[in-house]
Amino acid sequence: MTKTFELHNVKCGGCAQTLRSALEKEGFAPQNINLEVEPRQVTLDIDDEAHEKHFREVVRGLGYPVTDEEIGAFTSTALKAKSFVSCAVGKFDVATQQH
Repeated sequence: MTKTFELHNVKCGGCAQTLRSALEKEGFAPQNINLEVEPRQVTLDIDDEAHEKHFREVVRGLGYPVTDEEIGAFTSTALKAKSFVSCAVGKFDVATQQH
């Protein structure tokens, strides 16, 4: 089933590149990462609850939690810090692919 998830902390193409790479590595095939809306959206096929749970773990591990998750202030700050690192990695990947 195709589902769209809204994510916190996704800001740019670097973030999108990191998401796409990490999700593909984990066996997901993102159909779209929409940077035109806020919060940002990722659309992909999700087979069942276990598959969705794994998706949520992957994106949260990158610092991009799904917006419907309960997050405390301390955790939110830690996830933002993770997202900055993920973004930088994505920007580096984009820059090195173009050369």
